[in-house]
Amino acid sequence: MIPRLKEKYKNEIIKNLMSKLNYKNIYAVPKIEKVVINMGLGADASDQKKIKSSIQDISAITGQHPIVTKFKKSISNFKSRKGASAGLKVTLRNNRMYEFIDRMVNIALPRIKDFKGLKESSCDKFGNFSFGIKEHIIFPEINFDKVDSIKGLDVTIVTTSKSKEDTILLLKEFNFPIIKNFEKKVKKVEIVEKGKNG
Repeated sequence: MIPRLKEKYKNEIIKNLMSKLNYKNIYAVPKIEKVVINMGLGADASDQKKIKSSIQDISAITGQHPIVTKFKKSISNFKSRKGASAGLKVTLRNNRMYEFIDRMVNIALPRIKDFKGLKESSCDKFGNFSFGIKEHIIFPEINFDKVDSIKGLDVTIVTTSKSKEDTILLLKEFNFPIIKNFEKKVKKVEIVEKGKNG
């Protein structure tokens, strides 16, 4: 069965983006290439039972078994030892990628307390959009009662886009709740006003 978002991309999003971005060639339209999910193990890296529990959690969230990443060198300040487990990593493509995005955007992210949206500044000039999720328990696949400890996730959406603006437009078509960074502008206005009054 073809994922809902994959069908939507083929039947709706491509047409919308061709119109908005003035593309004449269908193959020039940006698309999501892959999604990379990282989970740091932190203090649990030396506990095999907790590593196993984290592997089960991230497998449930993504539908794919993760690889265990290792430290490449020892850093005393971070108490990291070369060759020791650093975290878990999953790279999703094709159907699993679309299914994960659908669940994350429409079910998981709205469950975050006081969630206002993802910032535009999370996008880099290479067309990648990265953001952090503080609690992995927002995903419905996780049974809160069976969780040993709450973990954070780093999610990177890799696209074929050539610019930041095109990436933002593409992700908004997929219903990503992306907002402009209003906070910084507000602070600047306050500083200017204080300067005038002083």
